[in-house]
Amino acid sequence: MPVAAIALGAAVIEKHLTLARADGGPDAAFSLEPDELARMVKDCHTAWEALGRISYDIAPSEASTYLCRRSLYAVADITEGAILSERNVRSIRPGFGLPPKYLPDILGKSARRTIKRGTPLTWDDIAIERLISAKIE
Repeated sequence: MPVAAIALGAAVIEKHLTLARADGGPDAAFSLEPDELARMVKDCHTAWEALGRISYDIAPSEASTYLCRRSLYAVADITEGAILSERNVRSIRPGFGLPPKYLPDILGKSARRTIKRGTPLTWDDIAIERLISAKIE
């Protein structure tokens, strides 16, 4: 059960220990002997390690292919104040711009400045007041 508890997120395990169950005592029946405790600790550690860790950083194995990813680019000249749309913004390669997951967030917003065709988009290219008002609505 302790291993299952760790897998479900437990941070603390309480377990009784006896040097020899045969010596008796009120807790002997449900206490672990030293070798059993060592095995439980090892198994709990293995379960905890198997949970892994979340990381949104670029893994070393991804670094060489990062620029091969898609990102958001101006595919037509966009004047300051113009609305960003599917006609002037697309997800293409290389990965110098905003990630494609932000396309729905920026469509309908206005350009903060003039953006030339072929420019990777950044948050600095999008008018902030339009972003703020969109979140409020």
